[in-house]
Amino acid sequence: MTQHPPLDRPALDELGFAKPPAATRIVVAMSGGVDSSTVAGLLVERGYDVVGITLQLYDQGAAAGRKGACCAGQDIDDARRVAEVLGIPHYVLDYERRFRASVIDEFAAGYVRGETPIPCIRCNERVKFRDLLSTARDLGADALATGHYVRRAMGPAGVELHRAADASRDQSYFLFATTRDQLAYLRFPLGAMTKRETRALAERLALPVAAKPDSQDICFVPDGDYGRVVERLRPEAAEPGEIVDRAGRVLGRHRGIIHFTVGQRRGLEIGGTAEPLYVLRVDAGTRRVTVGPRAALARDRVWLRETNWLTDDGLAPAGARVKVKLRSASEPAWATLEPTAEGALLRLEAQQFGVAPGQAGVVYDGSRVLGGGWIARAALAAEADAAGDSATAEPGPGALDRPRAFAL
Repeated sequence: MTQHPPLDRPALDELGFAKPPAATRIVVAMSGGVDSSTVAGLLVERGYDVVGITLQLYDQGAAAGRKGACCAGQDIDDARRVAEVLGIPHYVLDYERRFRASVIDEFAAGYVRGETPIPCIRCNERVKFRDLLSTARDLGADALATGHYVRRAMGPAGVELHRAADASRDQSYFLFATTRDQLAYLRFPLGAMTKRETRALAERLALPVAAKPDSQDICFVPDGDYGRVVERLRPEAAEPGEIVDRAGRVLGRHRGIIHFTVGQRRGLEIGGTAEPLYVLRVDAGTRRVTVGPRAALARDRVWLRETNWLTDDGLAPAGARVKVKLRSASEPAWATLEPTAEGALLRLEAQQFGVAPGQAGVVYDGSRVLGGGWIARAALAAEADAAGDSATAEPGPGALDRPRAFAL
């Protein structure tokens, strides 16, 4: 594997600018939480010209399906209070329409297709690091800073994205779609810190959100009931259907495919089975949910679409032996990567369980994020070869037969 320069914890005022902090304007994306608030506070403390921006992304009352829900409004108020304490300009921008079109509608459409979508990645890709980044440039800022726990470093061929120093807080999985041009403009001051250190800094800076709890849910699904949100947007996803085994035998009925994801065990409402059953497949066309034993979830080939590469040449690392995360909470697994017409094929060295279309496959070389894509489908090698899927890999000469360590 490539030897990267050490990622020592940098001083916060070493953000890579060839001018003094007072002459450097940084826009901070302030969500109202402790992380982004601490970023703003630290930058102010270091003498930067800081401007806070908070995005109004959705109507919390509508998202929660009840009157009086105020979390979105409270978050905006919290960001405003932090800005007042710090003495910085603060703007609230109404991005609700573009967030609905770019994130919420696609989230619902993904469930209708039988996928398991990740709206946080789309939000970073299409709103925060596209629209908000453009706004920061319009304000004359030298950089956009966020509270993400990832590290940005300068490598031999330019800017690189790396996992956070604290693996338990690492958010690099959610940023694979970031482009190198965007990465050059972004800053992540918390990447070398732990959450405990962040809260301690927030307390020292006397920020009013220092003790605010972390959000555990998708922002526009505050009660965790994804099904209710999707049903309101796409009622057809709540149409009932059959739960069947691998032979097609009907085991029960369900209340809509929106309530199921590949790998799910709980909530199947099927009794009297000899062994635990898991969701193996969600067929949107027939509204069928196929279930079976955990062993039937095994996959060792994964196809990615809409890939984005942060490699030195901007290309997929053909034939590389890499680590890949197939869910945000999963451990990285070894795989060999090959380009395809769709995007990329991952040949996993060990079988993985619960690989779900709509999730992301993020590729790493050590701590460095090489890129990734959206999971289009997955299979066992024997099944894929029998179906002729091996022909879709389109590898470079000899690449499939000679996996190698990736060299940048």
